Amino acid sequence: MAKDVIIALDFPSAEETLAFLDKFAAEERKPFVKVGMELFYAAGADIVREIKRRGHKIFLDLKLHDIPNTVGRSMAVLSALDVDMCNLHAGGGTAMMKAAIQGLTRADGSRPLLIAVTQLTSTSEEVMHNELWIDRPLDETVMHYASLAAESGLDGVVCSPLEAGKVHSVCGEGFLTVTPGIRFDDASKGDQVRVTTPARARELGSDYIVVGRPVTAAQDPVAAYRRCIADFCAQ
Repeated sequence: MAKDVIIALDFPSAEETLAFLDKFAAEERKPFVKVGMELFYAAGADIVREIKRRGHKIFLDLKLHDIPNTVGRSMAVLSALDVDMCNLHAGGGTAMMKAAIQGLTRADGSRPLLIAVTQLTSTSEEVMHNELWIDRPLDETVMHYASLAAESGLDGVVCSPLEAGKVHSVCGEGFLTVTPGIRFDDASKGDQVRVTTPARARELGSDYIVVGRPVTAAQDPVAAYRRCIADFCAQ
């Protein structure tokens, strides 16, 4: 499977988002992009339609987590937007994940990729134990959630790059690992805890990396994106 870099479009408005994407107008390789909660709540479904019109693949990152019926019906709405990937929280359980697959599947049998969030990369083991009251080790919890996602028919998980190789060993090489928490060696970690570089993520087995501020806040976003592609997609 070809690896790819996904740029997180964490902007508060459609105007800022489209101005950013204008910088890539001359690029032969249109970046795969992520539309998260901030942008989707600010600009709605129209921003998704406009980004698709411009030729970008879209990971719609809304992290659904609700009762199975609600998630299934919501996924049917998202599938109609022609996104390429969307997600939910594995913590919602297998019934919810199966309902999501059913909702996403279109009349012709096609659907976006569906991945599950195991644990957020901002979650440390201390927080997991002391605040979430999950008493199993972080690594063990992530693998359990990944296994539940695979058993439910999902295509992969969102996880830390540090966990990608083990997810593949537990769930199979074809089970996708989509990994945020990516920083260049010379960049701040920000609010992420479990992070690594694009090159190291490739070595660890990530299938997709999600990169936000190292690209969107760079002085030259196109150059930063090309650096990610060179580091992560190199054979």
